[in-house]
Amino acid sequence: MSRPKSPRELFVAFTRLALQGFGGVLAVAQRELVERLGWLTKEEFVETLAIAQVLPGPNIVNLSLMVGDRFFGLRGALAAVAGMLAVPAVIVLALAAAYGELSHYPMAVDALRGMGAVSAGLILATGIKLLPALQTSALGRPVAFGLALLAFALIGLLRWPLVTVLALIGGAGMAIAWWRLK
Repeated sequence: MSRPKSPRELFVAFTRLALQGFGGVLAVAQRELVERLGWLTKEEFVETLAIAQVLPGPNIVNLSLMVGDRFFGLRGALAAVAGMLAVPAVIVLALAAAYGELSHYPMAVDALRGMGAVSAGLILATGIKLLPALQTSALGRPVAFGLALLAFALIGLLRWPLVTVLALIGGAGMAIAWWRLK
């Protein structure tokens, strides 16, 4: 397994990562950090992502913090987060200003709607790529799939609030994992 040579390399890698996705950076993160750069194994990525999802804030920002900290401590964490946020923040501000001018055109609104569908597809593809990592998970595939289906039913079909479903299913998943690891 390789590692970044400097905080600057972390900054560049996370800037490149952030610029590759529109709402679907998590899918790109797995490919970059595990497959292309080799900084994490699939199992390490899944474990880090699991922690990142429980922490407050965007998953990918939490993930960048933890990866940066892993290699260079506080300097690495700051470099990775700066890479993740600096250039995209400038782009988003420019796009927001442009959208103010273009929002009355149906094509602009439809383009954003289409980008949302692409983002959902990227997240689904990442989930499928990470399925083999469930073999070493304390939950195991059947329980993980059951919890995923339950989450889909509660959010997608019954329209339960995300916070409630996260607390319910996340808590159940942690309790089951804790019980199995005991």
